[in-house]
Amino acid sequence: MGRVKEQVVPTHDGGRLALYSYGTEDAPGERRVVLIGGAFLTALIYRPFSEALAEGLGDGWAVDVYDRRGRGKSSEQPADYSMATEIADLRTILDATRARNILGHSLGGSVALNAVQEFTGTAYVPDKLAVYDAAVNIDGSIDTDWLDGFEDAVNNGRVGHALAHMKKATNPGSALAKIPEPVLAGLMALMSRTKVNRLFRQVMPSGVGELRAAYNEPDHARDFGILPSNTHFMAGGKSPAYYKATAELLHAAVPGSTFELSPKGFHGSIPAAVEELVTDISEYFKG
Repeated sequence: MGRVKEQVVPTHDGGRLALYSYGTEDAPGERRVVLIGGAFLTALIYRPFSEALAEGLGDGWAVDVYDRRGRGKSSEQPADYSMATEIADLRTILDATRARNILGHSLGGSVALNAVQEFTGTAYVPDKLAVYDAAVNIDGSIDTDWLDGFEDAVNNGRVGHALAHMKKATNPGSALAKIPEPVLAGLMALMSRTKVNRLFRQVMPSGVGELRAAYNEPDHARDFGILPSNTHFMAGGKSPAYYKATAELLHAAVPGSTFELSPKGFHGSIPAAVEELVTDISEYFKG
């Protein structure tokens, strides 16, 4: 297996994206998978998974994972940041890597689906597209009312309050229960408490921006009907029911697409590099 290769890729608007590549450095595009991470999460949090997936795919394959705006070594979110920024950035990464396969996790799944929807009819449509626990706001399935209080707490540097808002919003018994579990579940499982507070201060402000970009406008399952038939919708058997329901709705809307439930999978399974999921995903891309 190759070592990790780090590079900085310039964006269309004068920014920069940090890109990390695992596996075979000179792997051809059809044997490269671009991984788009979830809200608040940096590319380095996905390192164990990226290494495991590159190994699962085998010799001659590579996994490319990048820091989205406001993460890690990438530049801050621009003033006019929106889903359009994320789509343009993915196009930049596809140009830089020549990758022909895309994998999105959580909010990264939302970015992947929106991007490929926009790529329809162009050379950017991937050979294979997979999403795991994609956090897509189908017909208002995600309640965004809690975001105002969350944003206010973030702007005032009140980490505890911000976390409390998120916890309350994502509590299954709450009135705001239409939102999936904290987009931070994977992060919380990986980080010690003190690190979380420090990391939070670094990523929370841009986290608000990305949540708004992904969730403010409800999508409709039928609008994703133009996605390619090689789209693979995945959900974790132990993830909140929202993710499975969303994946099944999207699968039903996309002719020829496939759906797979990973029985032991939970929402943070990707960054945690759970073996069952690594196997499922590598088999899909190799198949």
